Amino acid sequence: MKNLLVALDRLADFDEIVDVRTPLEFAEDHIPGALNAPVLSNEERVLVGTMYKQVSPFEATRVGAALVARNLAQHLDTTFADRPRNWRPLIYCWRGGNRSGSVTAMFNMIGWQARQLEGGYKSYRRATLDTLEHLPTTFRYIALTGPTGSGKTRLLHALREAGAQALDLEQLAAHRGSLLGALPGEPQPSQKWFDTLLVGTLRGFDPAWPVFVEAESRRIGAISLPLALLESFHRGACVEVEASREDRATFLLHDYAHLFQHPESFKQQLSKLVGLHSRERVSGWHALIDQGRGAELARELIDLHYDPAYARSSRQNFSELPHATHMLFRPNDADVVEQARALLARLDALRAAETPPVTST
Repeated sequence: MKNLLVALDRLADFDEIVDVRTPLEFAEDHIPGALNAPVLSNEERVLVGTMYKQVSPFEATRVGAALVARNLAQHLDTTFADRPRNWRPLIYCWRGGNRSGSVTAMFNMIGWQARQLEGGYKSYRRATLDTLEHLPTTFRYIALTGPTGSGKTRLLHALREAGAQALDLEQLAAHRGSLLGALPGEPQPSQKWFDTLLVGTLRGFDPAWPVFVEAESRRIGAISLPLALLESFHRGACVEVEASREDRATFLLHDYAHLFQHPESFKQQLSKLVGLHSRERVSGWHALIDQGRGAELARELIDLHYDPAYARSSRQNFSELPHATHMLFRPNDADVVEQARALLARLDALRAAETPPVTST
């Protein structure tokens, strides 16, 4: 593992990272910036694996070697045809075995300075999980709490624009976090790719400065947050974002406008709330969709679903919520960045007031 971490920390020593796994393996997760040059297709890998179990390891290896050789020859004629003589690639496959070993050997025979990543992707994944156990705890977080529709995500983006460090977990997870939070036409990443993106984002932060993050529970859609991160920002300082009921309803209508474009799908999603709400109430919400009464539906969801849910979850999750800094936010106004700057100035003043003066002796 130590050798792997050294190799990953010295990626700048290589001109390119080459992932020789299948397209499906690459799509699930990969080292950021890696080029996918599969030496076995998705179907070929299944074929070789089946032969290994049902025929013999020898026959599987022989057939696999022939496939790898043909595919590698194709890559040499196309993908790598323009690489210079002093090219230095880092090669990896699933566990640092035959696929990456064959490519590394061939590249070195050609004259390139290729290196095989020890342990392959499997070790990289273990290193990612190990990193997520300690890296999130090195930062001081300020959680933006507040009920749905108060514009927490918009404030988070405004804080980033104002120069603050902002961790947008919903952007990384491609989901807004609530029952209606799926983004139109945008599938969520795999859990592994989310973890990789999260590590990359955290490594870009300076521990000397706070990291603003929107209040989240353990799951964002199908994605699970690492416990070290969750526990760290649940214990951190809070800014409770407040907005008027009308501002919240207007904000929800704008933010979820795509749902009204597909009313039947919208109603199906609301039907999942049966159990938390009566069938009669959910049927009433269906009727509001059919009648185009979006503003009324938004107000009812705020009053009857979102606010009670927020009251329950926030009390359970955020220990510093009783000491939160309150902010009246106007999420629909054009001056959201100015509002964010005012919040930063206020937090700086509060922090300065809490810091005891340094006396000279």
